[in-house]
Amino acid sequence: MKILVTGGTGYIGSHTVVDLIDNGFEVITIDNFSNSHGSQVLDRIQKITGIQVKNYQVDLKDLDKTRVVFAENPDIVGIIHFAAHIYVNDSVNFPTKYYRNNLDSLVNILDCMEEYKVKNLIFSSSCSVYGNCDALPVLENTPLGKAESPYARTKQMGEEIIEDYTVANPSSNAILLRYFNPAGAHESGIIGEAPLVKNTHLVPVIAETAIGERDHMTVHGTDYDTRDGSCVRDYIHVMDIANAHTKAIQYLLSNRNKGGAEVFNIGIGEGVTVLEAIKSFEKHTGINLNYHLGPKREGDAAAIYADNTKAKNLLGWSPQRGIDEIMATAWAWEQVLHHTVSLKPL
Repeated sequence: MKILVTGGTGYIGSHTVVDLIDNGFEVITIDNFSNSHGSQVLDRIQKITGIQVKNYQVDLKDLDKTRVVFAENPDIVGIIHFAAHIYVNDSVNFPTKYYRNNLDSLVNILDCMEEYKVKNLIFSSSCSVYGNCDALPVLENTPLGKAESPYARTKQMGEEIIEDYTVANPSSNAILLRYFNPAGAHESGIIGEAPLVKNTHLVPVIAETAIGERDHMTVHGTDYDTRDGSCVRDYIHVMDIANAHTKAIQYLLSNRNKGGAEVFNIGIGEGVTVLEAIKSFEKHTGINLNYHLGPKREGDAAAIYADNTKAKNLLGWSPQRGIDEIMATAWAWEQVLHHTVSLKPL
């Protein structure tokens, strides 16, 4: 069965492509390579899986070019939609860029789903839709708070667009995967997080500091209402997130869903502070990180972590890796990056 993965050469997308292939799916991708190393990632996926995945280098904001992909692949049975701008700070500085890209691309995908009668969609959402939560852990029915950034608001709006679409198209099925903080890399060390822009995600920043790519790192905020004053996040291994997408598409294809748009939290179910993550890395590697304590960063929530019971019960999914595996694979991948100049961020 053929699955279309948008943003398939990105961080989570590439790992999901590998997991889908490992579980017997045929995969094609759409990616314009705006934040990935494109063909190099596809070659690395082939090295892991033995499969050369076909990619369409298309900007999803272009409906006509997007339509061509569906016309050439009438046997698509499901779509996993990752393609989006994803950086919180960037979205604060350039909100219209985020609204135009993240929402136009989604609407075009939905138009093509309707036109070409593709019934199943998995949407890459985010725990950021919850905003600053009063009660933890976060449940799927936790009320959505005020979005802390334009990026988060595009995810809230994207979910609402999909919900409206499934009401208007009752034969369609959608799953909104609200995942928490992806981190780590494939255990092979062949793929991992390698964006074309300077990384702002905590775990790769830790690894870059340890290897000397950065002379220091900053802990953004030390006076949050948390156990050590730093932000609390639910760090989940990228391969566990990848497998959640596979489990979600299997759930839809086996008609176990309830119809419409269903929501699932994808997290490890535990909160780790920034300072605790640093200590975990130091313990695993024996490297003392050079970090500074700094002010809060605009757009950051104080604490958020998941209740993943629903995903365990209905999707049959559960995380297989913890913070130690995250740090081990992230460090192994950083060492690969350090010796692969062509994959370093610009």
